[in-house]
Amino acid sequence: MSNLPPLNTDTIWSIVKEEIDTQTVNQLLWYYLGYRYDEATGKWDNSAVADDWKSEYPNPPDFIGCRPPTVKLTRSIPQENKQLLKQKLGFKGYKIGEFGPEQTRRATAANWLLSYMEINGN
Repeated sequence: MSNLPPLNTDTIWSIVKEEIDTQTVNQLLWYYLGYRYDEATGKWDNSAVADDWKSEYPNPPDFIGCRPPTVKLTRSIPQENKQLLKQKLGFKGYKIGEFGPEQTRRATAANWLLSYMEINGN
C-alpha cells in the first residue's frame, strides 16, 4: 500500500470518474481507516483501527464489491459532511441509467475520503 495516490481533490475526482482501479480505492479507505499490512507476518494489523470498525471488520473489507461495509462507511460520515462531493467539488451525481452499485460505492468512498480530509485539515 506504499504506492497510494495522494489524498487530494484530484484523487477524489479520479475515484468518481473510475480512473483509479477498485483495489486502489479499497486500499485508500483501508489506509485512512487505520489498517496496515505487515509484510513480515503476512497479516493485517488493525491496532490503529477504531473499535467499531475493528470488531465488525478485523480484516479490511471490500468496500466496492460489497454493500454492508459501504453502508457502515456512509453512516460513519458526519451529517455536516454528507454533501461534500456536491459542496466542495460540484459533483452533480451520476445520470439515471448510467450508474450501478459500483459507481454508487465509489461515490461513497470518495465522499468518506473527502470527509476525512475535512476533519483532518487536509
